[in-house]
Amino acid sequence: MANELKTASVLAFERKLDPSDALLFGGDWTARNASQGWAPITLREKSVRGTISNRPKAGKERTDYQDPLKLNAKIESPNLQTVDVATLPAGADTLKVQFTLRVLAGTGQPSACNDAAYRHKLLATVGGYVQQHGFGELAKRYAANLANGRFLWRNRIGAEQVEVAVAQLKDGQPVANWTFNALAHDMNALAASADDQAKLQALADVIAAGLGGSSHMLLQVTAFIRIGAGQEVFPSQELILDRGRGDKSKTLYAVDDVAAIHSQKIGNAIRTIDTWYPEASANGPIAVEPYGSVTTQGKAYRQPKEKTDFYNLLDGWVIKDKTPDVEQQHFIIATLIRGGVFGDAN
Repeated sequence: MANELKTASVLAFERKLDPSDALLFGGDWTARNASQGWAPITLREKSVRGTISNRPKAGKERTDYQDPLKLNAKIESPNLQTVDVATLPAGADTLKVQFTLRVLAGTGQPSACNDAAYRHKLLATVGGYVQQHGFGELAKRYAANLANGRFLWRNRIGAEQVEVAVAQLKDGQPVANWTFNALAHDMNALAASADDQAKLQALADVIAAGLGGSSHMLLQVTAFIRIGAGQEVFPSQELILDRGRGDKSKTLYAVDDVAAIHSQKIGNAIRTIDTWYPEASANGPIAVEPYGSVTTQGKAYRQPKEKTDFYNLLDGWVIKDKTPDVEQQHFIIATLIRGGVFGDAN
């Protein structure tokens, strides 16, 4: 009797959307089509004298805050902080953010799998999805998050104008170009404006071709954000695990002294396409994660108890031959594109 199919204990996938770090530059909006005149954004330290404004802790501190004299004494003590800051130059009103994105083939092919039978069944399952649906739906959503400038994060908020230019590169030269008015796009619906729909579809077709393995696919993404001369911009903030390394309360990320956004943060924005989880109608798209995790909200939207998480859906599809709804198939394939280690240790 044949052995029952089980999830491989060693199962890993490499990511298929591979962004670089995004570098930040400053210049003038009218010069956004020029290659010259864009100065790297550098970091500098600033020491500030803050005020006590924290919520008091339970116990003695909360009691002290009830005493006007003790509270006044605390307020008189300065809250000194040293932080990193990044700003546009005084004569520059526009932030330029640039990165590259590789789109790789081989979705569903494990980089490590110690069970040949499981690997065979997985590849057949993913192959059936690709044959029936292709990568068109996922690619259109990835393209939408490039066009709408979601990868800019806080830099996009309150901007007067945002233009995103995407170029397909071959041999280091652009062979196709698309330019989008990012603020005209609906970020919740992942939909383009009427003027940009044809361009968005063309970009999506290129991404789908890359995922499908038709050819090597490399995109260069350049965003111009008009926010005002001298305004603060927002590179990634470093997570300092060793607090003994310094006394700065905020450390920003830089590459060769140029302010930058982490590639992981860029990737998170591009894969913010999951509108198939239970509460999507109220919350909009979230990043593709096995449990639908949104750390800023402290919530996992895909709960194993409800059988909506990646592992339950994948096991049902591959092990139990229970084909999920098409929307959940999209989610499973998008998680494989995301990559990760998904083996069953039991």
